[in-house]
Amino acid sequence: MKENKLKEMSTDFAVQIIELVKELKTKRESIISSQIGRSGTSIGANIREAQYAQSKADFISKLQIALKENNETAYWLELLLKTGYIDNKKYDEINSNCTTIRVMLISSINTAKGNKSN
Repeated sequence: MKENKLKEMSTDFAVQIIELVKELKTKRESIISSQIGRSGTSIGANIREAQYAQSKADFISKLQIALKENNETAYWLELLLKTGYIDNKKYDEINSNCTTIRVMLISSINTAKGNKSN
């Protein structure tokens, strides 16, 4: 059940990031919007790939990649806040979702590592 929640949250987060990118492009911001667009949507893509992993190690690896992309997305969000492209309210809303996904990913990775049969 946790994986379904993670899948759902990462999809909703990707939609949120796409909406943010659209907004940034209207402000003629192109550097960070491209980066956050890639990293923010990659989280869910890697979570989806993990569903069909070839092994436990592959599953963990895909979730770790999603975690790295999540961390990168948090960095771009911070830069957008510090450069004034987004306000505190927008930052808090998106970053809260990013953090929730990060916590869930870490928990899933730790559980998978603990259940490793080799």
